[in-house]
Amino acid sequence: MKFNGTKLVGKIAIASVVAASLGSGNALAADQQFISIGTGGVTGVYYPTGGAICRLVNKNRKEHGIRCSAESTGGSIYNINTIRAGELEFGVAQSDWQYHAYNGTSKFADKGAFKDLRAVFSVHPEPVTVIARDGSGVKQLTDVKGKRLNIGNPGSGTRGTWEVIEEALGWKRSDLKLAAEMKSAETGQAVCDGKIDAYFWLVGHPSALTQESLATCDAHLVHVKGSAIDKLVSDNSFYRKATIPAGMYNNKEDIDTFGVGATFVSSASVPDNVVYTVVKAVFENFADFKKLHPAFANLKEEEMISDSLSAPLHPGAAKYYKERGWM
Repeated sequence: MKFNGTKLVGKIAIASVVAASLGSGNALAADQQFISIGTGGVTGVYYPTGGAICRLVNKNRKEHGIRCSAESTGGSIYNINTIRAGELEFGVAQSDWQYHAYNGTSKFADKGAFKDLRAVFSVHPEPVTVIARDGSGVKQLTDVKGKRLNIGNPGSGTRGTWEVIEEALGWKRSDLKLAAEMKSAETGQAVCDGKIDAYFWLVGHPSALTQESLATCDAHLVHVKGSAIDKLVSDNSFYRKATIPAGMYNNKEDIDTFGVGATFVSSASVPDNVVYTVVKAVFENFADFKKLHPAFANLKEEEMISDSLSAPLHPGAAKYYKERGWM
């Protein structure tokens, strides 16, 4: 009797799976699909951005069968190159590097245009943010000449942007006393320990690392402005003037700078239904998404589907935006 009961249970289980696969719940029986998002260093905003997107996707993974993971990486340029190689499905990248990758310019000139790069949506603005040690003599960006500056790790959007700024200012690498190549996580301590005079990066605000650096030792934010920066912004549509508001950290005045947008990108080879599912997870839970990091607080849906996007929209994303009447 026990054996027959086991057989009966087995038949019920099989019947249930068949019913599930034939009915509206067929995703329950489908093989799970794994997707990865390339982000950046764990102290920046890219890593929690990827984590926030994955959290919303994974919330309903039993329905759609997609499991999402966020990976800490070298940053924008690394993410785009790894998407191109087919090793990542998605990545977070600065808007300037999205532009250059799609058009095969700047850092992407040797590899040529990545015409299969696809935009999904933009996220938070990222001002160029410079933190200098008090007593270093650095009050604005041009004061770092002859100083010790962290220019970012190879493969990061920060490093690529420093090279653009360097060219705009007409400087050589030797114009710096030291061009350190630390990852962002190491920079705050290096400034406080006197190993470098300043570091810079592109980050959404408020930023935990920026706050920690300014609170741990005597340091301050630096203006990034001047005629060379004005020309850089006017010549490139993916840059825009930006302000870090007075009182956000220890700054008593607005800090003038410029910046880019953080963007979420993919490849034409990623299936439409996968991108559609990811986009739907974010925008159907938009109030929750905005609460997942302080830098998301002022995001607006209509801006996210157009601002800072220079590669074509992925069809899976466009399908959702059209369904919502946004396009």
